[in-house]
Amino acid sequence: MKLIVSAAFAALMFCSSAQASVGLASYYKSGHRTANGERFQPMGLTCAHRRLPFGTRLKVTNMRNGRSVIVRVNDRGPFIRGRVLDLSLGAAKVIGLNASGVARISYVVMN
Repeated sequence: MKLIVSAAFAALMFCSSAQASVGLASYYKSGHRTANGERFQPMGLTCAHRRLPFGTRLKVTNMRNGRSVIVRVNDRGPFIRGRVLDLSLGAAKVIGLNASGVARISYVVMN
């Protein structure tokens, strides 16, 4: 019985730690180097976040159309108030954000 309760508690804690964050995202397609020193690749599946550690993987979902992409944090930003992520052009194309330029998204830390 204790084992079942412990397993249920652990599962509950795991699910609650994977809570989605919601906000506005935009994309960028120019630059030479990212904040972690990598060469910027516009068609890569990367993003900029203000505080998450470099290398963190995020599942980003466009809330308008439900399309998702997994990206890796390799830069800092966005520097425009109200936005939570800057996606590379490649990631923006996958979720259909490149047409509008800015979209409401949700993201979950994957690792």
